[in-house]
Amino acid sequence: MTIRVVLADDQALLRSAFRVLVDSEPDMEVVGEASNGAEAVAVARDERADVVLMDIRMPGTDGLAATRLITADPGLAHVRVVMLTTFEVDEYVVQSLRAGASGFLGKGAEPDELLSAIRIAAGGEALLSPAATKGLIARFLAQGDGPDGGPGPVGSDRLGALTGREREVLVQVAGGHSNDDIAERLEVSPLTVKTHVNRAMAKLGARDRAQLVVIAYETGLVRPRVD
Repeated sequence: MTIRVVLADDQALLRSAFRVLVDSEPDMEVVGEASNGAEAVAVARDERADVVLMDIRMPGTDGLAATRLITADPGLAHVRVVMLTTFEVDEYVVQSLRAGASGFLGKGAEPDELLSAIRIAAGGEALLSPAATKGLIARFLAQGDGPDGGPGPVGSDRLGALTGREREVLVQVAGGHSNDDIAERLEVSPLTVKTHVNRAMAKLGARDRAQLVVIAYETGLVRPRVD
């Protein structure tokens, strides 16, 4: 199957460069372009996109607002968003994940990284670029309801529907581990891990693994690392 990609960036030159790169791959094609977030949502819907490469900062409706519109639309439930940012380690990264993006990538990424990001997102995996430290992401995600800046008890109630094994798997997912890695760590089959991940996503209302990562930190199941 060919991965249908939409490019959303207010810089036409950058979109052109991305188009040449994406269209050079046999398993993907650019099906549309957009110069702002509102256009990105419309094009993603009209062209039945699989993945949207979304710039965070655009005039009018920015990438964050557009991502929220996409993730809130049942008709676009299959669309995955990869946010593009000039600065990978900042609060925009976390806002992207909260908005429902499958991950993010710096605009300075190597071509192979960009192509890999598209394939990873299309496959439903979470994408956290190597340049962004998990510790920093965790600290941002953990800022919230509790008296110490961490999540409050209400957030923890969301995990009540999970079984013990599903919680274990969720912790591993939040650690950035693949199904194969988790299977080895928990001494079960990769298929069993996939089943637990899918059940956890269904129970928690998560679109993909990236959303599971957000939930794991926001509920306090995984605590931020202090470096």
